[in-house]
Amino acid sequence: MPRLTPDVSSSTPSSRSASISRNNSVKDLRFVVSPDGKTHDHHLKSARRQEKLSDMLREMVGAKKKAGGDEDDASLSLVSSWLRSNERDHATTGKKDSVNPPMTLVEKYGKCHEIIGKGAFGIVRISHKIDPKNGKGEKLYAVKEFKRRPAESQKKYTKRLTSEFCISSSLRHPNVIHTLDLIQDERGEYCEVMEFCAGGDLYTLVLSAGKLEVQEADCYFKQLMRGVVYMHEMGVAHRDLKPENLLLTTNGSLKITDFGNGECFRMAWERDVHMTNGVCGSAPYIAPEEYTEEEFDPRPVDIWATGVIYMAMRTGRHLWKIARKDEDEFYQKYLEGRKDEAGYEPIEQLERARCRNVVYSILDPHPGRRITGKQVLNSEWGREIVVCEAGETGH
Repeated sequence: MPRLTPDVSSSTPSSRSASISRNNSVKDLRFVVSPDGKTHDHHLKSARRQEKLSDMLREMVGAKKKAGGDEDDASLSLVSSWLRSNERDHATTGKKDSVNPPMTLVEKYGKCHEIIGKGAFGIVRISHKIDPKNGKGEKLYAVKEFKRRPAESQKKYTKRLTSEFCISSSLRHPNVIHTLDLIQDERGEYCEVMEFCAGGDLYTLVLSAGKLEVQEADCYFKQLMRGVVYMHEMGVAHRDLKPENLLLTTNGSLKITDFGNGECFRMAWERDVHMTNGVCGSAPYIAPEEYTEEEFDPRPVDIWATGVIYMAMRTGRHLWKIARKDEDEFYQKYLEGRKDEAGYEPIEQLERARCRNVVYSILDPHPGRRITGKQVLNSEWGREIVVCEAGETGH
């Protein structure tokens, strides 16, 4: 199988979280199982001071766009109208009510310091809001600063900076990033303010560990699936799920982020799902139906990606580079292995049959047969997965 990254070392000691030496302190271990084996805790190092968090935040700033998409013809969201109204309100407020002007970014969320992500279209910083009560404690936020591209029209700029905010700000779930605000800074640039996850992202964790322990991977997977089920219930498909877009708190709570490719496939008053088409996302996680010219339901696309993510956590590798049998020998072998009694070796190496069966169902190349998120959670394997306390509470 292709490596998750060419730099992953096979000598990386992934067993350090499973076999706990009595001489080691809990703080030095990323994953600790209780003596009775029924519960566990995650202890992730804070990514706050890391110069390079991961590729995730850089791609988050300049999210990949759908192939062949024409943003000029795309209709503006309701938030675009809000932005224009907001600009008028700011102008009016400045003239009529200079005594109580709107709060600035610094006043609401503190000063921005460390840069934790850079991209062609902006940067992501950590803002520090000092506790006004004692002047000592502080709350951290992730602030995504949008930059207008050269020769970019106002219409395209407005749509780009509001599309992610429109979706993410409407979602409230422990396993979805909390988007707080869209606000202008002192230079007039729009910034998206989000909760800050100090544990980094799943990609960085898997990369540093080599691969995750069974209970560790299962915990993150169940949190991911809960977030996906919630999004689908809200009529939203992510369309770019991958480890880089899954943030972690230091206690192991997982948060889905980066809705730059997100789609609203059903409004609250609708019953029917709006089909979609086109390819978007990162190749190893893209479902096979995206490479066809036919329209498809976007929900199974997300489910497919969760299966690839789970196998990446368990093996430290991608199952394939691209889910096209004429372009990838590993994917071709997977299709052949599904039909063979011996199965596909990387999946067959998973210890539990009920786990293997669900993974095969998630990675069904036919989207109409692919298992749903709810079915995954209601499966025997899904029900028995224990989620850590932080994963249950979102903190």
